[in-house]
Amino acid sequence: MKDMIEIRWHGRGGQGAKTASLLLADAAFNTGKYVQGFPEYGPERMGAPITAYNRISSERSTVHSNIYEPDYVVVVDETLLSAVDVTAGLKREGAIVINSSKAPAELRPQLKGYAGKVCTIDAGKISQEELGRNFPNTPMLAAIVKVSGVIGQKEFVQDMEGAFRHKFASKPQVIDGNMRALKRALEEVQIG
Repeated sequence: MKDMIEIRWHGRGGQGAKTASLLLADAAFNTGKYVQGFPEYGPERMGAPITAYNRISSERSTVHSNIYEPDYVVVVDETLLSAVDVTAGLKREGAIVINSSKAPAELRPQLKGYAGKVCTIDAGKISQEELGRNFPNTPMLAAIVKVSGVIGQKEFVQDMEGAFRHKFASKPQVIDGNMRALKRALEEVQIG
């Protein structure tokens, strides 16, 4: 399918990569797209490397496998750059989005010759300042939406507000922090 966008997420157990991939799938579905959002399970435990995936298209997909040649890669934990081949199969026309305080040019040497776009966002800092804890998945979710253009930013923000109101109905104080984190990430992602 020519308009299908495939995204691979790399994170560590407990950082919310799986949750972010499912939130992205829900948001894209709510805009009328066909979606898949799924993790790759194994003996994961808190802190162990995990992988999650998204397929988003305007047509139904009959492919139900892991994604080996993604358009975009999201790296929720910068330490995975030396532990996992995060650029394996990544299309040059796509991009990699990395949770880091460093500029994209500083990280490029660690990407095994990847010649496409390298983007960074300090998701840890944003979540710490807006949520009071290091929950990088919310800013990373916004960053991949900005970089990929898979969903319009206005639609995305509206959808996420509804999702957060539902998810955090018993903790309304968390909603505003998550919304601020999303909006900041849309503004602060560095595209190299």
